[in-house]
Amino acid sequence: MPYFDAASSAPLHPIARQALLAALDEGWADPARLYREGRRARRLLDAARETTADLVGCRPDELVFTSSGTRALHDGIAGALAGRRRTGRHLVVSSVEHSAVLHAAEGHQTAGGDVTYVPVDRGGRVAPGAYAGVLRADTALACLQSANHEVGTEQPVAEAAEECRAAGVPLLVDAAQSLGWERTAGPWSLLTASAHKWGGPPGVGLLAVRKGTRFAPAGPADERESGRAPGFENIPAIVATAASLRAVRGEAEAEDARLRALVDRIRARVPETVADVEVVGDPERRLPHLVTFSCLYVDGEALLHALDRAGYSVSSGSSCTSSTLTPSHVLKAMGVLSEGNVRVSLPRGTSVEDVEGFLRALQDAVVGVRAELGPPVSGAAEETPDGELVVDARGRRCPIPVIELAKVFDRVPVGGTVLVLSDDEAARLDIPAWCEMRGQEYAGEEPAAGGGTGYRVRRRS
Repeated sequence: MPYFDAASSAPLHPIARQALLAALDEGWADPARLYREGRRARRLLDAARETTADLVGCRPDELVFTSSGTRALHDGIAGALAGRRRTGRHLVVSSVEHSAVLHAAEGHQTAGGDVTYVPVDRGGRVAPGAYAGVLRADTALACLQSANHEVGTEQPVAEAAEECRAAGVPLLVDAAQSLGWERTAGPWSLLTASAHKWGGPPGVGLLAVRKGTRFAPAGPADERESGRAPGFENIPAIVATAASLRAVRGEAEAEDARLRALVDRIRARVPETVADVEVVGDPERRLPHLVTFSCLYVDGEALLHALDRAGYSVSSGSSCTSSTLTPSHVLKAMGVLSEGNVRVSLPRGTSVEDVEGFLRALQDAVVGVRAELGPPVSGAAEETPDGELVVDARGRRCPIPVIELAKVFDRVPVGGTVLVLSDDEAARLDIPAWCEMRGQEYAGEEPAAGGGTGYRVRRRS
């Protein structure tokens, strides 16, 4: 059964499995001890650090291993902010960073710090010069992911790093999604990653802090990992992390070309075989293995269950899933459709046959889910004295507000308007996105009498 959620966690690479099993026998002792078992564990740890540092592009003494990528991000942000507290408390992040970064930013703001969120375009990319335009004399740290985890868009990290260096501000790069493919270019100051994203074992993160970067570890002092990652090192998992990163980098060029061609096939075929779909993310400057699209008039949770029943494991940034009642912050920042969202991230070794089977299953799944929800062919609406149609979809979750809008829209004359009343947060994103896809005018929102929000759409043609 094809697994298409490598961006969440890639299957364990065979080399990682071999290295992990071998290191369980050799690397169980305390590497801080001087007896033979400890020295043997220390040699394994040092060798893994040297290998990983070379692949990251830093010195071995600049790299520490943490318990996860999230832990690396939280410790990296906290340490950099603490190290530059005399400079100021201004933090800069993009609006599409991983939730771990945004949670750290929220905590910093709650504690009295100042945060600037850099916007992105409809493809999910920050504009050239965007970071230079928001850096200030009191900026302590800037953060920018190398590539987005939901839509695959690659960010101009090298350019942003140069802008930050010119301003004397350290840049922290979340390289979790890209490090298995290539080094991160540019004069970055801090870098984080997570082994399970490229086929290493879960529970190992990387934090690199380049020399010259002011850094003050948060929390009580610990003698391990330069004081930046407290606790006993998981040496077998760290050894497997280094081995798997070296292995996937050796395969990267061939797999990049192969998976990119498969993703191009999905990007082209989905709009041809599925009506009312929007493929999102930058079509060119993107990760080779990831593609995201959203389907109108589809409940995201129902679609994922239908694909799972067909044997395909995919993810979603949709608000229409059981995990969240609010739209994906990434899709929201991009201003694209969130309903019926599907993220496909292909693991190494995915075949053409796997992709063709998925495309067939997707078409059947979308048709089935739409049939259950009811086709948008007619609907009820009240008409105000000035001729505006009003659709009351309050109390109904995504994608119902957009379906109800589509049902009545053929009754709206050119130049006329329809007001959709909704208390579902996803409508704030999906109704403007529907207008963009349909070439209609989104005329804004207003508080609705009796609760919720009214979203006004004007017919152009």
